[in-house]
Amino acid sequence: MSTDRPNGSLYTSIENHVATVEFGHPSSNAFPLELLQRLRKEFESLSDNDDVYVIVLKSEGEKAFCAGASFDELLAVRDKEEGTRFFNGFAGVINAMRKCSKLIVGRVQGKTVGGGVGLAAACDYVMAVEAAAVKLSELTIGIGPFVIAPAVERKMGKAGLAELALAPEQWKNAYWAKEKGLYARVFDKIGELDRELEIYTAKLASCNPKALEAMKKTLWEGTSHWDELLPAKAEISGDLVLSAFTRKALEKFRKQQ
Repeated sequence: MSTDRPNGSLYTSIENHVATVEFGHPSSNAFPLELLQRLRKEFESLSDNDDVYVIVLKSEGEKAFCAGASFDELLAVRDKEEGTRFFNGFAGVINAMRKCSKLIVGRVQGKTVGGGVGLAAACDYVMAVEAAAVKLSELTIGIGPFVIAPAVERKMGKAGLAELALAPEQWKNAYWAKEKGLYARVFDKIGELDRELEIYTAKLASCNPKALEAMKKTLWEGTSHWDELLPAKAEISGDLVLSAFTRKALEKFRKQQ
């Protein structure tokens, strides 16, 4: 059942050394800033929790995994400082996932757009369903996927990033995303995904936690500069979101929702 809370919901459960973090928002699991900040803090907390060996990131419902940034909040931005602060919300989450000492397994049960693709890319391993198509639609509203680009490029390469970002109205199916490296495994149905996810994470959590932590560090070698890079990217988006083009496009999209 999906949340009706305007600022979204975030719940974490821990069982057999596996922490499951579930986020939700009534607008197709989109992210307002408050929810991004809560998610960042949750990853930081779980990173220090000795009872957790593996983290599962999932969203509510059986439809969209994540619709990206909240259009309402983007329209409410009044100056570059506010815009930068909002996009720094995504920068903070991605950096928290990158620096988290625990491996993060993504569960993608439906379509994902924009920042949601960035979240999937920041996971260490992703399991998805056939319906989990992806799209980077930012150029259609006059901005770009600047903050999430380093994470997407790390997983899919520069060519994969370009294919998504430069075709902002085109959905790419789950098998394309798997071929490019965003997804590790794709399943027919959500039930099948969840059964395999439970088996996979249980096996992973049975491994030496020190080895898992060392593997996490190995996967993210060469990204320490992201602490400066991603906030700098957030400034670009924070400026562009104020443009007349973007305001008009956001209003149009919001009326279509």
